[in-house]
Amino acid sequence: MKNPIQLTINIVLALAVAGLYVLHFNQKVVAPAIATDKSVAVMAAPDTNTADTTATAKTTEPTATASTATPVAAAPAASASSFAAQIAYVESGKMLDGYQGMKDARKAFESKARGWEKQNQTMLAGFKSAVEAYQKQAPTLTAEQRAATEQKLQAQQQQVGQQQQQLQAQAQEEEAKLTQKVLESVNKKVEAYGKAHGYKLILIAAPSGTIAYGEKNLDITTPVLAYLNQNYKK
Repeated sequence: MKNPIQLTINIVLALAVAGLYVLHFNQKVVAPAIATDKSVAVMAAPDTNTADTTATAKTTEPTATASTATPVAAAPAASASSFAAQIAYVESGKMLDGYQGMKDARKAFESKARGWEKQNQTMLAGFKSAVEAYQKQAPTLTAEQRAATEQKLQAQQQQVGQQQQQLQAQAQEEEAKLTQKVLESVNKKVEAYGKAHGYKLILIAAPSGTIAYGEKNLDITTPVLAYLNQNYKK
């Protein structure tokens, strides 16, 4: 049989769990991140190698002259330059933070999270009141009555813990659902932007290191973000 002091310790543990629960709800939806870029340099390499191979082959032919070798080597270089001009990247963190669709999704999640936290606080308040009432009555109760009451309180404590876990799982599921919906919308809009502006490849720069280096003039985050917000419908 547990005494009132032990039950008080259990109360503290339950409140600690609630504290962790509140911390989760205070977290914002995290969007995929972004960084710098190396992919651009890697993408351009194959065309340069092709140009070198072609130039070498041409200069070894008996009939090739100095005047004909120069245009042959220059053509692939021009092609590589043209292809590179059709490559760009966007910074995902900056883009998603500024996208109104993501802002609205976060607000929607935070609104639901406040409702779940209210349920959590109500459960904890009810359990705490029951324990405090028992502590006041304990001195006047028989051993059998104390044992029965403490058993009920333990069952109530377990029930509160289970309901907290359910709310936590519900919050995580809802967060993932809202984020996925926004990302699908962004992907479609970025694809439409790329086709409309003649890009063959738009990369995502993220802190995870998907792009190690990229010239700043290849960063089209700002115009893409403007396009996203312009075509966003609540």
